[in-house]
Amino acid sequence: MRKKRIMALLAACMLAWSAAACGGSGGSGTQTSDDADTGEAVAEESADAAEEELELSEAALNHADDGEEIIGISMPAEHLPRWNWDGNYLKQNFEDAGYTVDIRWADNKIDTQQQDIHDLVNDGVDILLIAAVKGTELTEVLEEAKACDIPVIAYDRIIDSDSVDYYVSFDNDMVGQLEGEHIRDGLDLDNAGDKVYHMEIVSGDSNDKNADGYYYGAMGVLQPYLDSGVVEVLSGETGYSETETFQWSTEKANERMTGIIASYYADEPLDAVLCANDTAALGVAQAIESSYSGGNTVLLTGQDGDVDNLKNIMDGKQSMTVYKCLPHETKAMYDVTVAFMNGEEIDESLIEKSGWDFDVVFADDRYSNGTNYMKSFLLTPVTVTKDNLVEELVDTGFYKMNDDGTFEVVD
Repeated sequence: MRKKRIMALLAACMLAWSAAACGGSGGSGTQTSDDADTGEAVAEESADAAEEELELSEAALNHADDGEEIIGISMPAEHLPRWNWDGNYLKQNFEDAGYTVDIRWADNKIDTQQQDIHDLVNDGVDILLIAAVKGTELTEVLEEAKACDIPVIAYDRIIDSDSVDYYVSFDNDMVGQLEGEHIRDGLDLDNAGDKVYHMEIVSGDSNDKNADGYYYGAMGVLQPYLDSGVVEVLSGETGYSETETFQWSTEKANERMTGIIASYYADEPLDAVLCANDTAALGVAQAIESSYSGGNTVLLTGQDGDVDNLKNIMDGKQSMTVYKCLPHETKAMYDVTVAFMNGEEIDESLIEKSGWDFDVVFADDRYSNGTNYMKSFLLTPVTVTKDNLVEELVDTGFYKMNDDGTFEVVD
């Protein structure tokens, strides 16, 4: 008999037991010894069949008793600098602390990440840290982790699975809010009078659940001005789905914005583009530079602090970026994970215990895994413009500014 039964199958086993127990003659609910034996057999068969279907290994089922402490990490892609940095930072620091680390890179493919997580579970990891390629596509494979009592922490991106109880990220709603506020204040919309401003919207990739927060956070600021007519979107494309940029693609953002400018802004001013992130903002900036003939400077938002966009900000081609300090995010993820591995309570008290020198908010009523609210540690993002870029990013040692105006991330 295995030392540990699959907890996720308990409900199915209980149903099988109940069906056998209620099978007495006349529906009296009386249970005979034969009925009980049948119920046990059915429950055992159901559990064994489901175990076989889930293809769970002995290492997975007995990971808690094998004497090892293995941290499994699943990252979207090794070739993308952002995830490469995060993944390797976490790996190095966990290993320095004496943990064994098994890290997998999904090449930004959903099926690859699903297989990676399946393999990590079957290799007997004790905890899973996951930055999802697509947070809605991991529910089934994470049932394997839940069945083996392997806790899951979602990193940076929300995952729709009740197997996930913890979330470490930046405040996604605030990212969008800062972008919206920049447009509101930059155009002085509260004092517009009879003037009408024209804006277009470039949203993120809906595969990334965080993109919801960016869009709705920004629209929470700007929607009243759209409703009052102070702001107009001449293309008519204001909804999340119709303004989506698949894979946050620079090329797709450029193509769409070039078409919009040609169709609607040959004779009308374009005052602002609400753009969800820097990758897409590069494409929008290119479209404005090559296709827009208006004499005004177009306010253009973004997020991430990508090096090419920082140069665009200094050159006046992009108005702002919302900076999310990745070293702070990975530090928070590391500390939350170690606290969990040490059996500490994961709650607001961890912020003070960790001694973080950056702003973090704890919430257990804001971000849902699709079923329940997750215990979330939310870092505070910062608006970066030409006026404060050097102070916020260069003077703090996160970036180096070269003599030719380009930027480099400081390792």
